[in-house]
Amino acid sequence: MAARRVAILLRSSLVRPLSRGFPPFSSLSNPPHPPLFQLELSPPPMTSPVLPCRFSSDPFLLFFRPFSSDSGPSNVVLLQDGDQVTAALKKAKDVKLPAIFYFTATWCGPCRAIAPVIEQLGQEFPHVTTYKIDIDQEGLGSILSNLHIYSVPTFHFFHDGQKATEVVGADVQRLKNTMENLYKQE
Repeated sequence: MAARRVAILLRSSLVRPLSRGFPPFSSLSNPPHPPLFQLELSPPPMTSPVLPCRFSSDPFLLFFRPFSSDSGPSNVVLLQDGDQVTAALKKAKDVKLPAIFYFTATWCGPCRAIAPVIEQLGQEFPHVTTYKIDIDQEGLGSILSNLHIYSVPTFHFFHDGQKATEVVGADVQRLKNTMENLYKQE
């Protein structure tokens, strides 16, 4: 059955002569095949109906999805170099703002899977700023080493100017519990 499908595809994708704006083949003394510059590839015929495009809610397929949504501004800040990370850490400690430092990587499957959860928690806790740091950015090696970041995703939670706790891995329930315990406003 598979061999028959291959044969049909090969037959349907054979070249055929162009019929637009070229001199008739009779003036070329009827060659058996037209010259190569007068050939076009014909697409295979559509034998199956075209299915409508549907967007997936699979986290793996949504890894290019931005953190912010149309519902309002995002409280996720992307830090792209060591100076920004150092400044954000200093701000979290000195100003005593509630903050989460989310260490991630583009190649990390669990990081992509937990991204929608981070977005949801950001909407539930709008007063908490989440700083997203891609560990593969240049110049972060010493900072990551000082913060003891050895795997991703890793979350550092800051409360009242100091690091309160950390969560290593894509543990959704632990992440939600930590957020509720630290940042729930009464």
